[in-house]
Amino acid sequence: MTVTVFLVDDHPMIRHGLRNLLAGAPDFQIVGEASDGLEAIPKIELTKPDILIMDLMMPNLNGLEILPRIKKLSPTTHAIVFSMQSAAPYVINSLQAGADGYILKDTGPGELMDAIETVMRGERYLSGQLSERLGGQDLITEEINSDPYKTLTSREREIFQMVAEGRSSIEIGEKLFISSRTVEIHRSKLMKKLGLRNQAELVRYAIMQGILPMDG
Repeated sequence: MTVTVFLVDDHPMIRHGLRNLLAGAPDFQIVGEASDGLEAIPKIELTKPDILIMDLMMPNLNGLEILPRIKKLSPTTHAIVFSMQSAAPYVINSLQAGADGYILKDTGPGELMDAIETVMRGERYLSGQLSERLGGQDLITEEINSDPYKTLTSREREIFQMVAEGRSSIEIGEKLFISSRTVEIHRSKLMKKLGLRNQAELVRYAIMQGILPMDG
């Protein structure tokens, strides 16, 4: 049986390396790739791959945001997060968002193959060091119930990330095909929901949520 794979990473060299790795293994077919979440969603809806290998930190729409959408658009797709971020909040948030596996980019190629085989069996996979550190926790149900970020709409989350990345209302509007005035209205609403007063607070909040990397 051929396993179809879709790659999402904003670094072309990473995608190139994954393509080469999977091309050298039998029974894998790359059916598409994308450099960010906005580009990925319609392509994944069209191709409905067996396996999605995706980065977490990406511009425009990050991995945490595309995971639940992909699970709705293509329920049979098994998603593996392939990230440099090893802190527990990133892993927990990814699994809660719908990831079936989480592996670190400094792992060997054999681990990626193990991860694919494991999630295709319907089991969860974590990189060795993550499994040792977090294996005793109920990672799916562990949740912060009072998190106001969960009250944001999908559109507000898209705009939140782009504002945190420093994009202007005009740039955001062009990306999302809406007016800059509509962007500003959404921004005002989301700032109020999150209790944020300025750009600096918004950026700090984005880092805390795992939307922007801790190392900047």
